[in-house]
Amino acid sequence: METWDAYGFDLKKLEGRRLIRGEKIPEGEYHLVSDVAVVHEDGGYLLMKRDPGKSFGGMWELTAGGSALEGETGEDCARRELLEETGIKAGRLQYLGTIVREEHRTIYMEYLCRTDADRGSIVMQKGETCDYRWLSAKEVRSLKGDELVTSRIQQFIEELRR
Repeated sequence: METWDAYGFDLKKLEGRRLIRGEKIPEGEYHLVSDVAVVHEDGGYLLMKRDPGKSFGGMWELTAGGSALEGETGEDCARRELLEETGIKAGRLQYLGTIVREEHRTIYMEYLCRTDADRGSIVMQKGETCDYRWLSAKEVRSLKGDELVTSRIQQFIEELRR
């Protein structure tokens, strides 16, 4: 059973409250998700292809990420998910901002990881990802909305266009 800390809209942990994956999140409570976009020192962005067995299977993601486990901070979660899904051990993470999705009762913390990792050393997580590719910022900006998993990623790409 996967458990999460409960948060208020203000991103403050609600002491004594715990959420369980798969159960309805109560009104006024949120769970925390961290996403990490990876940019190589040469300017290329890492995209991961979702495993066909997952929702949105076969689509590309510009971020590694997932739910923060009980006791994890947003940054702890980002580092863990990045390592699990790509094999990249993050150095310093740049915090980009927070997006709240009321319909999902979720607070998304967005990070950027700059890396000099060997581009060929990416490790896919079985059941999560099945392929990867590195694209230039120009190539990322040209991706169509139906090629990418979520609107959050499309918002991130809009930021790249500025």
